[in-house]
Amino acid sequence: MSRLRRKIVIGTGRALALSRGGRTHPRSGLHRGHAASPRSRGEGEVRVTGPPLLALRGVSKRFGAVQALKDVDLEIHEGEVVALLGDNGAGKSTLVKVISGVTPADKGVIEWQGRAVQIRTPRIARRLGIATVYQNLALCDDLDVAENLFLGRERRCPGVRGRLFRLMDTGGMRREARGQLDALGIRVPDLRTPVATLSAGQRQTVAISRALLGRPKAILLDEPTAALGVPQASHVLDLVDELREQGIGVILISHNLGDVKAVADEAAVLRLGRNNGFFHVPTTSQDRIFSAMVGATTNA
Repeated sequence: MSRLRRKIVIGTGRALALSRGGRTHPRSGLHRGHAASPRSRGEGEVRVTGPPLLALRGVSKRFGAVQALKDVDLEIHEGEVVALLGDNGAGKSTLVKVISGVTPADKGVIEWQGRAVQIRTPRIARRLGIATVYQNLALCDDLDVAENLFLGRERRCPGVRGRLFRLMDTGGMRREARGQLDALGIRVPDLRTPVATLSAGQRQTVAISRALLGRPKAILLDEPTAALGVPQASHVLDLVDELREQGIGVILISHNLGDVKAVADEAAVLRLGRNNGFFHVPTTSQDRIFSAMVGATTNA
């Protein structure tokens, strides 16, 4: 499938709107019809996509006297991009940590592929098939691209060299890294290049590629375009589209409504730790979503 063509409108230092060049969201126009679904309370048309890949039902989290999350619901399906939106302090980061196993929920139910699970550690999340790319990327600047992709999961040489001398299969890791980057359309001329010398956009794509080596079914992207210029941000959004086309569910945490309009199928808004609206992005205006983010409207 050909790459998307985006028309970028610049305003106040950031892209305010990105259009899909005539392409519609996949499966749009079909009605879900499930009254318990969070999206049944949103605007516009919703879609039948079968049971959710990941579902949160009434999730709450408290830190001492601070109620960070209160009865939060969220759903994501295979091959769907859901934008998680909200002002500072809305609870987005806490919700990401709950899903990724960094901070277990105090109460509520998390369902993975239709069955209730307890995600108490990041290892459990990864084992289920949930990957997270945090805003700080967690890359090692002194290591090269291939070494960063395999950081923590290095491969040893086959045979005696690996078992006895514990030598790393550098060539094999570079070949697999090259195949991974090429499959995603990521251009890094030399995999031996230290990550410190890459552009911000390239670093972001390396971090996403590393998360994909574990073959996740869902991936959480925390502000992936926040520190990028318009061309680099557009490339990262193309990558998000590629993930959707591969059937991966994507939760996109972002403050940029232009990015959300460009790639998201659905938007879930948090306000002061609670749900404040679910929206079908292609049929909902940016003003409507923004009003829910800042609390001008209450949609919970």
